[in-house]
Amino acid sequence: MKTLDDLLASGVRGRRVLVRADLNVPLDGDRITDDGRVRASLPTLRALAAAGARVVVTAHLGRPKGAPDPAFSLAPVARRLGELLGGEVAFATDVVGDSARSTVAGLADGGVAVLENVRFDPRETSKDDTERGAFAEELAALVGADGAFVSDGFGVVHRKQASVYDVAQRLPHYAGGLVLAEVEVLRRLTENPARPYVVVLGGAKVSDKLGVIANLLTKVDRLVVGGGMAYTFLKAQGHEVGSSLLQADQLDQVRAFLAEARERGVELVLPVDVLATKEFAADADHEVVRSDAIPADRMGLDIGPESRKLFAAKVADAATVFWNGPMGVFEFEAFSGGTRAVAQALVDSDAFTVVGGGDSAAAVRQLGLPENGFSHISTGGGASLEFLEGKQLPGVAVLEG
Repeated sequence: MKTLDDLLASGVRGRRVLVRADLNVPLDGDRITDDGRVRASLPTLRALAAAGARVVVTAHLGRPKGAPDPAFSLAPVARRLGELLGGEVAFATDVVGDSARSTVAGLADGGVAVLENVRFDPRETSKDDTERGAFAEELAALVGADGAFVSDGFGVVHRKQASVYDVAQRLPHYAGGLVLAEVEVLRRLTENPARPYVVVLGGAKVSDKLGVIANLLTKVDRLVVGGGMAYTFLKAQGHEVGSSLLQADQLDQVRAFLAEARERGVELVLPVDVLATKEFAADADHEVVRSDAIPADRMGLDIGPESRKLFAAKVADAATVFWNGPMGVFEFEAFSGGTRAVAQALVDSDAFTVVGGGDSAAAVRQLGLPENGFSHISTGGGASLEFLEGKQLPGVAVLEG
């Protein structure tokens, strides 16, 4: 796999370089509420600009339905990128149309331009190879015969999409710093992790993590389960979970996981108490109840104080820890304590600690924890999980070709 350093060594001054970044940030209107992904893109963009490249950034935001939608415009992201880079960032109001062509043509050496949301073109996500290929040809044409492609959006490398996969087949292609770092970290987690190896999983649904649980049970020493998905595990053990989030259609699968964990000697740790409430609300009255005795009219919205101590203890002696998914509804202050406790346990640990992107990374920032307190914070939740499932990631495989 060729890297950004290889591209820089070959000389980029005056050349146009297409960079697939991950700028899929949360917005409140046109205000970015968490610019973590924008900041993560800076090292690659700065390195290219400093070397005199004419940098053309393509990215997506949200899930528009293959057509322009002002709610998903990258204009606020381009403005924020300019602030962080300390200079003007040009913005094209379309993806491969007149505005894109003129904006790219107007770039000087060291200049940076952002194209409008790549998913405004339905061909980006098409299942038809010919349609995606035609779109990729137009993207490649923007940077010309002397152009190059840098894949730096790890959060999308599990997608076989035009700006991720097909463009790499049409231009000299290189792995950006983000993609390279992510792949190295995930290989460390899957190929020869230092032990004890502990994985902490949370989030809402077991069904989102079936593949990763199945694969991790063959690799980990200890699996700690919290968040909404824990209630399906508790129900599978025969406990009452009240009105807590439950995926009844996954109970047989979870029972199989429990049995496999026993057979393999994997310690599977579940909450022993939870914060239970009658309604899903930030200011809901709540009480601490045992996790095997949740009242029928109550739902668990966070792990309880004893579970927080237990989970922290199960992380404390680890040599490697991977964490993906909050322990409760961390967006509500009253129910953020479990997620904070797990995150703090990772910060306090001497282990190699990896935060698996998505809501976990957002929680770290929202809760004000030091990002440098973790060995690595992933920028791609879904991509990280698919890698840990053992799946081939198209956007990585194409870079190795």
